[in-house]
Amino acid sequence: MSDYSTTTREQATDFMAEYPGFGEMRSYTAGCEAEQVAFTWRLMPPGTGGRGSYGHRHKTQEEIYFVVDGAVTFKVGDEVFEAAPGTAVRIAPGAPRSIHNDGESEAQVVICSPRVDDPEADTEVEEGFWP
Repeated sequence: MSDYSTTTREQATDFMAEYPGFGEMRSYTAGCEAEQVAFTWRLMPPGTGGRGSYGHRHKTQEEIYFVVDGAVTFKVGDEVFEAAPGTAVRIAPGAPRSIHNDGESEAQVVICSPRVDDPEADTEVEEGFWP
């Protein structure tokens, strides 16, 4: 492996591509050949996110969400709070979580966590988490 690698927005996997109107959620992890760190950038149009539906938890992954632009509402367990640009939110493994853009403009969030071999096996969906 090289001493460095690069991945552009167009090369990053967009997990929201199948959901028009919900923005982008691009994973740069595989494109950068990252071995230890998972790196995701999310662009959230107004009114998008997990409110009114689902949340999720990770069995082993600690995550840090960094709000780059806009305000993002978080639900972690039973706590609901808003985070402004420049705010980092650490979420422990096992804690159910969801984020939502309640604002009138786009929001951007960066998510960092340890890379796991099988992310689907580490993730549990919480249906009806945020009614």
